[in-house]
Amino acid sequence: MARQPAPKPRSIGVLIFEDFQLLDAAGPIGAFEMPMRGMQPPPYSLQVIAPAAGAIRSSSGVVWMAEAMPRQPRYDTVVIAGGIGARAAMLDPKVQAFVRAAMKTARRVCSVCSGAYILAQAGVLDGKRATTHWGRTPDFQKRYPAVKLEPDCIYTHDGKVWTSAGITAGIDLALALIADDLGEEVSRRTAQELVVYHRRPGGQSQFSALLDIERVEGRFTPLLAWMRERLDEELSVEVLAGQAAMSPRNFSRAFLAETGITPAKAVERLRLESARERVEHSAEPIDVVARRVGFGDPERMRRAFVRAFGQPPQALRRMARA
Repeated sequence: MARQPAPKPRSIGVLIFEDFQLLDAAGPIGAFEMPMRGMQPPPYSLQVIAPAAGAIRSSSGVVWMAEAMPRQPRYDTVVIAGGIGARAAMLDPKVQAFVRAAMKTARRVCSVCSGAYILAQAGVLDGKRATTHWGRTPDFQKRYPAVKLEPDCIYTHDGKVWTSAGITAGIDLALALIADDLGEEVSRRTAQELVVYHRRPGGQSQFSALLDIERVEGRFTPLLAWMRERLDEELSVEVLAGQAAMSPRNFSRAFLAETGITPAKAVERLRLESARERVEHSAEPIDVVARRVGFGDPERMRRAFVRAFGQPPQALRRMARA
């Protein structure tokens, strides 16, 4: 019986550029390395590429060596880093040509953090679900209205395009890609080797980061503090607009522009933050928590928890006490 040839490693090209964010590239590379240590033949081959070969300085000042990105890419997967240099890279004609060529030849094209700008500028995200760092949401939405941006996701997958949120979310993305290639068990072992969560307790959401809207130094900071003190009251757009001395329409538009989320979503997130604190650190019954933070119905709170954290309140309480 003829011996089957060993499968070829999946080639991964990691694109960097001047002033890239170091962890955007190092995180996924470190994740892909773990299966390469214990599997024969190695399941991946890695190559760091850039618009030009040579020393590429990251935003931290650390320099990486990179090979020149090929004109005709033949990678299984392309991962595009983000960073403060993404704005310049996305306008580089060579980078744009590379992205469009990769979309034709690669099985997957991925971005980490603001690397989504490079994909969006090339037009490959039009009509697709995508995410980026939550702090860039208003600017990204304004620049690329054709993209179905999901600002609270850790990562998204739409066809051959995968995108991830800020910095360490690149590791979450890589773990998902490894699971897609090699199965959940390999992905789980990889997470154990990296000493990171295989699935974040918060689910696939940037929830904890989005709560930073409360610390935005802007005109709605006092309103957000006012909201937190009245979570068990009606907090409709009309009520919030009245407190802000604005019309509901203007208030909704201005609030979204400044915080990156709608007033209704902000109310839900503040209620979720308060509810999670009570669920994890108190003995209050779940229905009492739901009433005191403004959800009213515990089933309504359960659905909100599953959307935001990937788990119901009871599961988070058990984890907190384990």
